[in-house]
Amino acid sequence: MPEKPSYLGLLNGIALAESQAHAYLTAWIPVTPSPDVRAVLAEVAAREGEHGMSFAKRVNELGFELQVKDDPKQAERLAIAASDLPDVEKMRKLGLDPKGTSILDYFDNVYKDHSIDIRTGELLGRYIAEEHDTGRLLRDCYEQLEAAEKAGTAPTPVGDQLCALTERVDVLCRAVEELRQIVCAQAMAEVH
Repeated sequence: MPEKPSYLGLLNGIALAESQAHAYLTAWIPVTPSPDVRAVLAEVAAREGEHGMSFAKRVNELGFELQVKDDPKQAERLAIAASDLPDVEKMRKLGLDPKGTSILDYFDNVYKDHSIDIRTGELLGRYIAEEHDTGRLLRDCYEQLEAAEKAGTAPTPVGDQLCALTERVDVLCRAVEELRQIVCAQAMAEVH
């Protein structure tokens, strides 16, 4: 049997946590009324599932078996995700709001272990980068849901936001064109 790497527990823990996140995010997707939230959940769930499998695979590649541990809170997380609670409340209860997404601070010191092999380092690097992006996606989603909650409205669908933004850009383009014409006319007048 190969020598046990110092970071084997880290890989095992990530594999388990990511697989559990995939399970509850996947349970949430069909019950959210928001297509925007559904899109974020689908992207994040796919990442979490892939991370869980990739880290389990890496544990096996290193010559070890994934050590599965029961998480007593997983059943509660699954129940919350599949419930009819508002999405913003689910995010709070599952720790997917900005308070709960600071867990990535833990990874600031991962690379202090200089015994990490190249393939594991590559896997960890991609994982950390994707988790930071996942945190950003979840924060943005939460902020929109929270703003809608405070306003007492449903979140504005992305399509509506894009239409409004397109209208503003069109107005801005027309104003720039008018300004260009004025500047050109003044320049022509000065030449004559």
